[in-house]
Amino acid sequence: MSTTKQKKSKGRISRSAGRFGCRYGRFIRKRVAEVEDISRATHTCPSCDQVAVKRKGTGIWECRKCGYKFAGGAYVPQTPTFKIAQRSIERPQAPEG
Repeated sequence: MSTTKQKKSKGRISRSAGRFGCRYGRFIRKRVAEVEDISRATHTCPSCDQVAVKRKGTGIWECRKCGYKFAGGAYVPQTPTFKIAQRSIERPQAPEG
C-alpha cells in the first residue's frame, strides 16, 4: 500500500485569463483575471443606491434599475482618484477671517 502526495499546481489560472494558455506569464494572467472580474461585476448605483450598475463600454456605466448612465473609470465606476476628490468636495469649508 503506497500513498502518493499530490502536488498543488501554482501557475494554473482557469478564470477569464485561461484563454491565454501558458502565454504572457503567471502574474500578468492573474492581474488580467482580477481586473476582468471587477469590471464584469455589478456595482452600486450613485443615483439610486441599488447594486445594478454594469459596464457598457470603456468608462461608460449604466444602472439597470433606474437607467442612470455616467462616465467613470475604465474598469471600475469610481476610481480611487475620484473618491479622494469627492471627499474634498463634500468637506465643509472653514470660514475665513
